[in-house]
Formats: sequence, structure tokens, C-alpha cells
Amino acid sequence: MDLSNLKPAAGSTKNRKRIGRGPGSGTGKTSGRGHKGQNARSGGGVKPGFEGGQMPLQRRIPKRGFVSRNKKVYNLINLRDLDSFDAGMVVDLAQYGSAGLVSGVKDGIKILADGDLTKALTVHAHKFSKAAVAKIEAAGGKVEVI
Repeated sequence: MDLSNLKPAAGSTKNRKRIGRGPGSGTGKTSGRGHKGQNARSGGGVKPGFEGGQMPLQRRIPKRGFVSRNKKVYNLINLRDLDSFDAGMVVDLAQYGSAGLVSGVKDGIKILADGDLTKALTVHAHKFSKAAVAKIEAAGGKVEVI
């Protein structure tokens, strides 16, 4: 087998439908658009969500609350998760990823104070809770905001 012999699998490809090419083609005259009406016109059709004048679903269902477009979403890491690192280590973004503590890219990393830290670590993150800073420094570690 070489590149000159490659072909798609049988039945996996189809010729495109050539509309408006005469009556013999089966899609001549109205070109598959039917007779008259909004969708037969050039530029015709309706916008997404339009339901023919009926109140659209998006407007029928009740709305509650407010969702800010500017809200920042952080990856949350607890102190008990940081206790798995070796003492004296500098824990940064690469370390979080290799340890499997963060999944997916969000707006940053926030360290929370849940659990205890028994080792002195230098912790890099975008945000820290006040209690987490106190616990890290009590264990002899340092906090560095990125």
C-alpha cells in the first residue's frame, strides 16, 4: 500500500446535490424550495428561536437571578492536598498540574484552609484565603501571590 492507492471507504463519500440545473436533475425549477412562501424567497427564512409569532420558549420560561459576565472562577485547592508535597518544596502552577490538583483552565488558583499543613512549603497561587495564609505561615512556609 502506498499513497497513490488510498481511497475513502466504500459508501463514505457522496457527490453534492447540484440544484437549479434543469428538470432532468430532479432539483430544477424551484430548486428544492417549494412554491412561494417565506423560505422560497432570496434572503428568506426566520431567525433562530422564532416560532411563527408564538411567544418563543426563551421568553416563556421564568427568569431568576442574575449571572455576571465578569465573574472569575478559580480552581480551588485545599491545604490537605498540599500536604502531599515534600517539605521545603516550591509549589507552583506546574506542580498543581502534575499532581492532578487542577483540571481545566480557569481564571486562577485559590488556596483554601480546609485541612492541615504539616510541612514548610513555598506556595504560589493567584488567591489565598486569610485562614490558609495563617496556616501556611504557622507551618513555616511562605505565600506568594502570582
